[in-house]
Amino acid sequence: MTAAPPPPRRDAAEQARLDAELTDLIEHRIVFNQVLGLKVQQLLPQLLLRFDMRPELVGHAHYGRLHGGVISAALDGLGGGAIMVGLGERHPHETAEQVMHRFLRIGTIDLRVDFLRPGLGRHFIASAEVTRLGGRVGSTQMRLHNDDGELIATAAAAYIVS
Repeated sequence: MTAAPPPPRRDAAEQARLDAELTDLIEHRIVFNQVLGLKVQQLLPQLLLRFDMRPELVGHAHYGRLHGGVISAALDGLGGGAIMVGLGERHPHETAEQVMHRFLRIGTIDLRVDFLRPGLGRHFIASAEVTRLGGRVGSTQMRLHNDDGELIATAAAAYIVS
C-alpha cells in the first residue's frame, strides 16, 4: 500500500495573499503593534520587524533609552508573528484564510527577555527564529539590534498553538 501524495503547495497568488494577511495582522490588526510602530521588513526565511525610536517609547527620560516594556512587547509580538509564519510554512497546502484562522489559538505562555545593552538608537530591527513548532506549543528565539547593529536584547518564548 502506497501513501497518498501530499496535497499541493499553495500557488503564488495564494502565498501572496497569505503574506499580505500576515503583514496586515502584525502591523495593523494587533493594535498594540501599531502603538509600538512595528513594520514587517521580511517574512521569510526569517521574520524581521523594524520600529523607529520615538519619544513615546522612552523609558529613561534623562538618557532617552528605549523602555524595557517596549523591548519585551516588541520581542513578544515578533515571536508570535514568527509562529504564524511558521504555521503557514508547516501547512503549505492551506489557503491564507485557513492559516489565518490558526491565529485564533495562539497565545504567549512563557517569555524571557535578557536586556544586554541600553536601548539607544534611531531605529531597531528585531529578528526571530522558530526553534520548535509542535502540535500544541511553538518556541522561538528573538534578537533586537539597534541601527548600529549592536545587540540590545535577546528573548526566548513559548506560544500555545492549538
